Amino acid sequence: MWTEDRILKNVFMFLLGGFLYYFLEIAVRGYSHYSMIICGGLAFLLSGLLNQVLGFQVALVSQMVLSACMITGLEFFTGLIVNVWLEMDVWDYSDVPYNLMGQICLPYSMLWMVLSLACIFLDDWIRYRLFGEEKATYKIF
Repeated sequence: MWTEDRILKNVFMFLLGGFLYYFLEIAVRGYSHYSMIICGGLAFLLSGLLNQVLGFQVALVSQMVLSACMITGLEFFTGLIVNVWLEMDVWDYSDVPYNLMGQICLPYSMLWMVLSLACIFLDDWIRYRLFGEEKATYKIF
């Protein structure tokens, strides 16, 4: 059931993830785009919700792989909207090996898998420390 409390927690996590991604991209690339707040927020929220939906019995490596797939899908969908449909040219991975339409590429999908580990841990820590939810337990495989 979607209570007001649960909605507010998820809005908080969405905004935190979105702005973390936005500012991380500025720190690494020197610039970002407001659409990355939305994409990053959804990516952080969905990666964190894997524990909530599937339970802590799902192996951490599996969560990372699922997160990478979700993030890559979000990036592709966002790229189709902002880069292809709206022609904003926010990014172009055409020169990166194993890319799809210049919107996503295998090297970044691997990076998302590694970064998702930080997202999973941060989400669990915040939900435990700030929201008083159950402390996460992990199994690697």
